[in-house]
Parts: sequence; C-alpha cells; structure tokens
Amino acid sequence: MGFKLQIVTPDGSKFDGEIDSLIVKTDEGDVEILRGHTDYFAALGTGKAKLRSGTESRLASASGGFISVNKGEVRLVTTTFEFADEIDLARANAAKENAERAIASAKDEKSLAILKAKLARALSRINVANMK
Repeated sequence: MGFKLQIVTPDGSKFDGEIDSLIVKTDEGDVEILRGHTDYFAALGTGKAKLRSGTESRLASASGGFISVNKGEVRLVTTTFEFADEIDLARANAAKENAERAIASAKDEKSLAILKAKLARALSRINVANMK
C-alpha cells in the first residue's frame, strides 16, 4: 500500500493516483517521499522526477512550483511536468539551442536568469527523454 499523489500544472491534472515512491528535485536537493512521510513543504527545482508503483517506474521532467505532504497526501503543483514518453526530443533540443544562443547575447541580469531557467528546463527534458 502506497500513498495518494496528485500532480497539477497550469494545463490541468497530470496524475492522480496511488504510488509507492516519489523522487523529485527541490531547491535544496533530491527528496524521496514514501508512505508515512512527515508533513513537508518545499519549492521544486528543475530536474528529473521518478514515480514508482510496485515494480513499475515512470520518469518525468518537472520544473518550478512546490511539493506538499499533508497527512499522508502528496501534491505536486508544478509549472511544467512531462512524462518521458510525452517529451518531443527534437523540440527540446531546439529549445536548448535557442536558449544557448540567447544567453550569449543577453543584455541584463533579469533576461539572463530567465534564459538560464529555459536552458535548465530544456536540458532536463533532454536528459529524461534519453533515459526512457
């Protein structure tokens, strides 16, 4: 028996069901959530997420938002969340190249920070897509 997980993005629900384990990247590093985890709240970083149920695992790329564990229920509210089999690798590679070009000509710190976040998302998507 696992725990209930909900994953929500601005585009709607990405997952709602029972799993045994969730590993996700927070701003302070990777965290694994298992049944019985203490109440918890953290900001999400950009990187790989792994959902495990029994012997089955699914990889995803997640970026931004937060994770909340409250009385055994886990909620991931994230800016972007794509399972590996949903990632368009050609599009992710194009986004990486566009971000790299734009970083080279960034004019101010705010623009540079936004472009670095776009590059991190693209690299996460490429990494996860290549792991499937």
